[in-house]
Amino acid sequence: MRRAFALTLSLLLALPLYAAPISVVDDSGHTVTLARPPQRIITLGPHLTEQVFALGAGAQVVGVSRFSDYPAEARQRPIVGDAVAISHEAIAALKPDLVLVWRTGFPDRARAPLQALGVPVFDSEIRGVADLTSSLRRIGQLLGRAEAGEQQARLVEQQWAQLQADYSARPPVRVFYQLWHQPLMTINHEHLIDQAITACGGRNVFAELPALTPTVSWEAAVQRNPQVIAMAGAPSDHPELGQWPRFPAVEAVRQRRYALIDGDLIGRMGPRFVQGARRLCEAIDKAR
Repeated sequence: MRRAFALTLSLLLALPLYAAPISVVDDSGHTVTLARPPQRIITLGPHLTEQVFALGAGAQVVGVSRFSDYPAEARQRPIVGDAVAISHEAIAALKPDLVLVWRTGFPDRARAPLQALGVPVFDSEIRGVADLTSSLRRIGQLLGRAEAGEQQARLVEQQWAQLQADYSARPPVRVFYQLWHQPLMTINHEHLIDQAITACGGRNVFAELPALTPTVSWEAAVQRNPQVIAMAGAPSDHPELGQWPRFPAVEAVRQRRYALIDGDLIGRMGPRFVQGARRLCEAIDKAR
């Protein structure tokens, strides 16, 4: 009897173990269910590439979107599309078992055919730090890396809480955040960068506009008289983009308060966002 029991137990232990299916709700409200953690992931959005690598699943990434250049290993992955077009043929050839998509970064006409491939698709849309930490946790669960997702989310929460404690109660500063200068584009209160401005004790001068990334006239921007003009860019970029030098009556222009923030930090919705936010806070603080 004992020998028979031992034999049965050994056979059971030799059988492969299958975990329960993994289900999470994405940012479009769709439930994404996987039978097992994905082994071939495509990330359509630089912030999604960063998140997957930060969770320790970079080896499973088989394709990325253009500008997915962090970490350095991501540059070695095939590019399957950008905000203008997605190569669904290239995606199909890579045989992914999960596609992560930046919802507003890719038009519906480019995203819709992904469903026809029969591959699970997770929509990502991050408008605040709480969305970022939630994304890390949910993608962590989806990848079978819930512990890593929790660790990354808690780290962002701790860094964010410290930044708010350091800056949010300081005297307010009027800030114009320039996304682009031709035409002149900025952000409203729903944008993640607006949350950084507020945490820094700044006041987004166009927070009330209805569009997420509105186009505004130079006349309107001048009338708001920002004390700081912030924009994303590399250190080699010239900070006085656009027509700002033509308006010396604007306090930020008169005082030469231009804040050039690394766009890879503040412009992406990844774990490094708080680093970019802190650099913005330091620039705003100089205007006080």
